[in-house]
Amino acid sequence: MSTEIRFYHNAPDRLRVACVLCTKARAGGRKISVFAPDGSTSRHFDQMLWSFQPLSFVPHVAAGSPLETETPVVIGSRLDALPHQDVLINLGDTLPDGFERFALVVEIVGPSDPERHAARDRYRYYKAHGYTLSAHDLAQRSGE
Repeated sequence: MSTEIRFYHNAPDRLRVACVLCTKARAGGRKISVFAPDGSTSRHFDQMLWSFQPLSFVPHVAAGSPLETETPVVIGSRLDALPHQDVLINLGDTLPDGFERFALVVEIVGPSDPERHAARDRYRYYKAHGYTLSAHDLAQRSGE
């Protein structure tokens, strides 16, 4: 399997952009694993998915839930605990071990210097290892 990497730059709110991307991916029939580097990020993202779109619901569970294989979005802090191998949304600032098993890796980059610097390191790694890369500037879009 060849992994595609997509970077979304200038995200004013990384978790909100992740909600938008989860909604779009789910609408396209994809299964999404969300890497949250810590419990606080995981809980905040879970809460945002519950209230993101008042008229629609994005089914999601935490990794380890008995329903994880049947649920399109699974949130966890260890890639080896995430059941889906289609889309990975990385909410961390580091390259998670095992990312290469996913068909698509989504990197969301906020406007702060530390986030941008960490993202540049990940981008260089992906490029040096021959991954297919694309970049999307969210500052040039409305609504995201």
